[in-house]
Amino acid sequence: MKTIAFFNNKGGVGKTSLVYHLAWMYADLGLNVVAADLDPQANLTSMFLDDDRLEELWNGAETRQTIYGALQPLLEGTGDVSAPHLEEAAPGLNLVVGDLALSEAEDELSSQWPDCLDRKPRAFRVLSALWRVLRLAAEESEAALVLVDVGPNLGALNRAALVAADHVAVPLAPDLYSLQGLRNLGPTLRRWRNEWRERRERNPIPGLEIPEGAMYPVGYVVMQHAVRLDRPVKAYDRWMQRIPDAYRQAVLDEQPQPGVTIDNDPHCLATLKHYRSLMPLAQEARKPMFHLKPADGAIGGHTKAVQDCYADFRALARRIAHACGVALPS
Repeated sequence: MKTIAFFNNKGGVGKTSLVYHLAWMYADLGLNVVAADLDPQANLTSMFLDDDRLEELWNGAETRQTIYGALQPLLEGTGDVSAPHLEEAAPGLNLVVGDLALSEAEDELSSQWPDCLDRKPRAFRVLSALWRVLRLAAEESEAALVLVDVGPNLGALNRAALVAADHVAVPLAPDLYSLQGLRNLGPTLRRWRNEWRERRERNPIPGLEIPEGAMYPVGYVVMQHAVRLDRPVKAYDRWMQRIPDAYRQAVLDEQPQPGVTIDNDPHCLATLKHYRSLMPLAQEARKPMFHLKPADGAIGGHTKAVQDCYADFRALARRIAHACGVALPS
């Protein structure tokens, strides 16, 4: 199982949409994949499921059929994590359902972090809980890949989610806020990685498997804005040209290299266009943009846009898989 988290502590950069579309694309490519919604806002879940189904999963049973439900026995001190409910979106594509109640785990995850240094068993059970739930989900669905959506902050919940990740991909927008987000995110990832390495060696529980906490940076994806008259293209170019150096310095802790641009930066996984009116159609049809049909309203110029969208996400999915060592079916 490979786990890839999509993370930027700047919101509104298209992170959730990216995870959603990549999950569908990997399923299209024949790979079993789990999309895990670890953001308490549950935006990824709302892209997959309508409100009626969500209400059933949140309120229709004694145990919530969500990520929080899988953690609940451990958080309440009545047991350990359980296998999560998996909502099948398509053959080979399953969702670990998000839950607003997940935010209640923040305090517990925060308080247990220092307790790892004292070799307290509960601390290791709690901080490895998200990873162990994701592993159970992957085993149940025979998934080779888990894509993780997390919220835009640097809190204890996201720290535990990132500790569960083998790789981290960073969605960006061409603006000052994303660059500042990179400057916050990079040092934080390195600190979390080092702190978890120190804690991991103190695991006192024989047989308790815990994550490596590699958090290896796999690259960034630039989510381009639509061109608007009040936001000239030159303004976007200004920020886009600064992204390679900012990523290299903040995330990789390396010196900038002369002549590196978005177009030739090996760490740039893709620059995705703004697909304009495709997204509202996709949200209405509750399917990815590249699956839209004429019956969904994708007619005229939309037809070519749908084809381009499919090609863009297929190329991105292949590049991420290659970078993370994930074998795609031939």
